[in-house]
Amino acid sequence: MPVIAVVDYEMGNLHSVCKGLEKAGATPNVTYSPKELQQADAIVLPGVGAFDPAVQHLRSRGLEQPIKEAIASGKPFLGICLGLQILFESSAEGTQPGLGIIKGKVRRFRSEPDITIPHMGWNQLEVTQPKSILWEHLPSDPWVYFVHSYYVDPIDPLIRAATVTHGTQTVTAAIAHENLMAVQFHPEKSSNIGLQILSNFVAQVREKIPA
Repeated sequence: MPVIAVVDYEMGNLHSVCKGLEKAGATPNVTYSPKELQQADAIVLPGVGAFDPAVQHLRSRGLEQPIKEAIASGKPFLGICLGLQILFESSAEGTQPGLGIIKGKVRRFRSEPDITIPHMGWNQLEVTQPKSILWEHLPSDPWVYFVHSYYVDPIDPLIRAATVTHGTQTVTAAIAHENLMAVQFHPEKSSNIGLQILSNFVAQVREKIPA
């Protein structure tokens, strides 16, 4: 089974992510060791909480450069929730620079009558990259589980793999570009749909492991 490093920087819902990866057929390894990130077949960057503490924890553990090198090397990479947002250059939530792996900013939902912030609960994806491996074996425009007040706004619209609409605001819900994938929703909380998304990621990891 492929070994997937789950990055531990004190900001993630690690237990449920690991359970999801195990069900998807992988061996999760919770770690903050740059060497173990390098040795793993793939990397998952989960995240729950605020932007500034997240990037500060990553940098204090010396993980920024290993993550950038892993993505540049072509290693499969999946960011989840805050793990998507910190890939960007900056966030309206804080003052710290993000990792800057993806050009663009993290913005806050505008207040509107009749919507709640955070955007919390089940909502339907609008898939914009139907051929992305993320969506294989799924119904069109599946329902997934969100908890967020901020959303990513990439400069390059072509990396958007799906959007979601909250009130009148349609925002990026997932990105995919080559080996880099990241989602704003929580696949580990999204029932069978989420498990299939994790299984799709694990299947891509298997394909990259030399025979």
